Amino acid sequence: MNIGLYTDTYFPQISGVATSIKTLKDALERQGHNVFIFTTTDPNVKKGTVEPNVFRFSSIPFVSFTDRRIAFRGLFEATKVAKEVNLDIVHTQTEFALGSIGKYVAHQLDIPAIHTYHTMYEDYLHYILNGHLLRPYHVKQFVKSYLKNMDGCIAPSGRVEDLLHRYGVQIPIRVIPTGVDIQGINCDAKRDVRKDLGIAKDVPVILTLSRIAAEKKINHILNVMPDIIEEFPNVKFVIAGDGPDVDVLKDQVERLTLEDYVIFAGNVEHGDVGNYYRMADLFVSASDTETQGLTYIEALAAGTPCVVYDTDYTENIFDKEIFGRTFTTQKEMLEEIIELLKKGRRKIPQEVLQNKLQKISSDQFATDVYNFYQYAIDNYQPKHEDLKKEDVDD
Repeated sequence: MNIGLYTDTYFPQISGVATSIKTLKDALERQGHNVFIFTTTDPNVKKGTVEPNVFRFSSIPFVSFTDRRIAFRGLFEATKVAKEVNLDIVHTQTEFALGSIGKYVAHQLDIPAIHTYHTMYEDYLHYILNGHLLRPYHVKQFVKSYLKNMDGCIAPSGRVEDLLHRYGVQIPIRVIPTGVDIQGINCDAKRDVRKDLGIAKDVPVILTLSRIAAEKKINHILNVMPDIIEEFPNVKFVIAGDGPDVDVLKDQVERLTLEDYVIFAGNVEHGDVGNYYRMADLFVSASDTETQGLTYIEALAAGTPCVVYDTDYTENIFDKEIFGRTFTTQKEMLEEIIELLKKGRRKIPQEVLQNKLQKISSDQFATDVYNFYQYAIDNYQPKHEDLKKEDVDD
């Protein structure tokens, strides 16, 4: 099958959406499909760089969200490329410029288009004029309008599916959690990240790895660090990633006099994230805005226990204590971190992870998505045959 993935965010941008797209692309290609990425230009990709099956369109930084980009041209070029590669289906990943281009291409080629709803935009309204311009109602109208006449939508979790139903979305919705490339996460297991960061082997390490932004609530983890230090005076907290709130968090570290305990590791290449998870005793995420929480299952794939915010999705993932704990308040988060650190460093045994990893593997993810593609294609053809039949009857 020839598949077109349309997205306003892709590597080298660091985001859960970009990771999900790359994971899907690689897994589908392993299964014998041809996958083409239609995305934005990026200042970190040098002009002339050869990226097989990746087509980039001129873009500018997105308003109030400058580490993300939005294409401002490419409608007809994208259609031309899609015809040349003979796309069978369009799969949009964002709702903005490239998402709209994807819908246009599908219409021009008379092929089905499905969408993955990755982002709970109601949690991100503060980026647009500090939340004074757009309201949740506007998000509802925008999403409902965007999805109208599409052939299906993928929800990464039940929480997203429920939201789309509340919005009144009436197209077929399939819950398909993003999988993890388990081999990729564990491909370079010998690299010593602790040595690079200057952390001794016997030091307990807490890791958070994400885009550094307000909605990730990393400040909540910093708030409880003084209490953790009382119990574990040599503890280190590694913040891996980059984003608009790095300086805000550095100011907080200074106010709390945590300079000796907190390490800002900066951006981590996708191929290196497994090494960061493995070097940590504990992965912690305080974000309550995750549609799924890809970092949770990446950490588990690397064998590292987690302490994460409780959602309907985490209930299914953290169904055994050895995988980690969930919380709903800052106090609970502190208690769970201290309790797990007291147990000492322990990796999740691979035999215990086996069944869990099979369910969350990238191969299973690609299979489920492909089956939905096939469903969309199978149900698209009769729809057009019916239209032709009506024309004959008339």
